[in-house]
Amino acid sequence: MNELRRACEQVASRALSVRVQTAAIPAYAAGLQLAPTDAAQAPEPLAGAAREHQAAFWLTMDAINFGSGWFPTLRKPEGRSGYQTIFAGLERQWQTRGPWSASELTVLDAAAVAVVCGQDRDHPLMALFAASLNDLGRNVAAQPGSSFSAVVDGADGSAVTLARRLGEWASFADCSRYQELELPFLKRAQIAAADLARAGVAQFSDLDRLTMFADNLVPHVLRLDGILSFAPELVARIDAGELIEHDSPEEIEIRACALHAVELIVAARPGARAVDIDELLWNRGADPFYKASPRHRARCTAY
Repeated sequence: MNELRRACEQVASRALSVRVQTAAIPAYAAGLQLAPTDAAQAPEPLAGAAREHQAAFWLTMDAINFGSGWFPTLRKPEGRSGYQTIFAGLERQWQTRGPWSASELTVLDAAAVAVVCGQDRDHPLMALFAASLNDLGRNVAAQPGSSFSAVVDGADGSAVTLARRLGEWASFADCSRYQELELPFLKRAQIAAADLARAGVAQFSDLDRLTMFADNLVPHVLRLDGILSFAPELVARIDAGELIEHDSPEEIEIRACALHAVELIVAARPGARAVDIDELLWNRGADPFYKASPRHRARCTAY
């Protein structure tokens, strides 16, 4: 992931709409209460489940772990976020009938996904979710025994290898271009590796090589915490609820500058890992203080 780190550093040095407040980072880093993010913590329906079922859950969940730009339009239970709504639907699926097999994933349609997610079948996300799950199924079916755990084992104990391989699949693709720079953010592919480690499905020796999982919540937290600053016109657009186009310069700058800021925090905090900082900041984003202000939203499959 070092090429991504270098590219994000260059974006941060050129960005017109986003700035990293480097002077604020040492004190900010020192104040973070970090804990390892790879302790096994399977969701309740998976407690004690076979490794194959846990691998299937996390690869399936992260194949549809996107759509935040549409989340305000989802039907959500009181107090649940868009992510929590989709996660809960998948939990119910696992609890009532178990995981979809690779072959079942290849033929899922929007209507079937809508039932699991508790949404209308014509919601745009349902067709996008179905397409991603179809691709996941085809790729898993190509593994020995059509096995989800074989996907994990094929990475030979490397989170980076797994993320890169998943990133080659349409279901996990996430690469942007800024001027001449290529930025393989691989947000969902990287978080899949971390989720599998947390669940005890995988033991990776290089979780420290993963970057922040570039989405729209961690940059929002970093902005409100004074680590990122956005141009006033960009703040006005976000506050007005205007969608920020995916792969536009502003959207790439938000993701890249947040990733670079996390790398600076890691450098200022010996022993820290980007995955741990990401989890802490993502969870912080659920606090009412952060939820009271709009975050940027882009309609895409990256996050």
